Amino acid sequence: MVKITEALVRKKSEHNECLISTLEELSLHQEDIERIEHLQNWCRDLKILLLQSNLISKIENLHKLKKLEYLNLAINNIERVENLEQLESLTKLDLTLNFIGELTSIECLKGNYNLRELILIGNPCCDYPHYRDYVTGTLPQLNSLDCEEIKMSQKLQAQKTLSSHRAVIVQKQANYFIERDEQKLRVAHKKTELEAEMAEVDDEDSRIKMFWDAKSEHCPETRTDIAKYHKLGREKRNTEQHDKKMHRTPALFAPCGRPYNLNQAKLPFHLSDEYNEYMLQLGIYKHLDTSQIKVDIEPNYVRVSVKGKLFQMSFSEEIKTTEASVQRSQITGYLVIKMPKLHVNEMIIVRSRQQGNNVNYSSTKEGKGQSDLKGTVDIKTICNNEDVDVPELID
Repeated sequence: MVKITEALVRKKSEHNECLISTLEELSLHQEDIERIEHLQNWCRDLKILLLQSNLISKIENLHKLKKLEYLNLAINNIERVENLEQLESLTKLDLTLNFIGELTSIECLKGNYNLRELILIGNPCCDYPHYRDYVTGTLPQLNSLDCEEIKMSQKLQAQKTLSSHRAVIVQKQANYFIERDEQKLRVAHKKTELEAEMAEVDDEDSRIKMFWDAKSEHCPETRTDIAKYHKLGREKRNTEQHDKKMHRTPALFAPCGRPYNLNQAKLPFHLSDEYNEYMLQLGIYKHLDTSQIKVDIEPNYVRVSVKGKLFQMSFSEEIKTTEASVQRSQITGYLVIKMPKLHVNEMIIVRSRQQGNNVNYSSTKEGKGQSDLKGTVDIKTICNNEDVDVPELID
C-alpha cells in the first residue's frame, strides 16, 4: 500500500520551491495511492488536486480544503460519491472510469453551489435509464455533464420528471448492488484458485505469466491486483538493470594496486606532461550539465565520472592533490584539470638529462601512445636561484 507522505508531497511541489503549506496545485497521479490522507492538514491552500490513476476506493479527508476548485479522481476504485459537501469552492469534479453504481450518492453535491462541471464517464451508473436527466435535475447548478453542455431547457425538463426518474434509478442501482455482491464472491473464488495453481509453480516468471494469462472481470479488486503485478514487474526490471550495471562495472585497479587506464565514455582527451605539472584536457559534451560530472584526484591517478561512465588515468609521478584545480570551458564544455607534481625540485635534474622537457600524450590517431620531444633544457636557466646548489652533470 502506497501512502501519501510528506516526502512525496514535497517532491511533487518543486514548482513551489518544495513549500507545501502555500501549495495551490498538487499532482499525485499514477502513484498507486490507496487512501487520501494528510493533505487537508498540510496543504490547506490547494486549488487543484490531481489524484487520477491511483487505487483510491473512498473519497475522504478533504473537508478542510475550502479553496479547492478542481478535484480529479479519474481511474480509481471509487464506488460512491461522498464527503464533498464542505468543499465550498469546488467548481469541477472528475470521476471518470471509476466504479460508481450508487448514482443517488450524487445528491450529496446539492450544497456545492459553485459546482459547474461533473464527469462520470465510464462508470456503471452511466448505463442506467434516464441517467442524464436525473443528474441534471438533481444538480441544477451544473453547466456541463460528461463534457457536454446542459441547456436551460434541459434543466427545466429534468426538474419536472425528477421524481419518476429517481424511482427508476433506485431500482436499477438495487439490482446493481446484488450483481456487485455476486461479483465480489466470484472474483474472490477465482483469485483463490489462481493463487493455488501459482503456488505449485517454482519459477517467478511463470507465476507472473499465469496471472496475466488468466481471465478477469472489470472490478476494483482486479484493478488492485493488476497494479500489484505491474509493481512487481517494475521492481524486477529495476533489479535486472541494477545487476547489469554492477556486472559492467570495470576493474579499476590491478591486483598489485596499480590504477588502470580507462575511457568508458570514449571521450577525446589530451595530456600535457610538463616538468612541474600534468594538465589533462577532457572532451566533455558541450551541453552536459556539470552536476553529471564528478572528479576524483588522487596522488597517482585521476578519475572522472561522466553520467556514471568512468575515465581514469594513472601517472608515474605523484600529484600534489591539495593544489590541483578543475575548470570547465563555458564555450566548448571541455574539462581542464591541472595537477602540480609533488617533487618538482628533485625532478629538475633528472629531467635535464633527457633530450626534451615536454612530453605530450593525446587520444588522437597521430599522437596515440607516442611522445613528442621538444628542444633541450639548460640547467642553468632553470636553476638561476643562488641558493640552489646545482651539481655538475656527468656525461
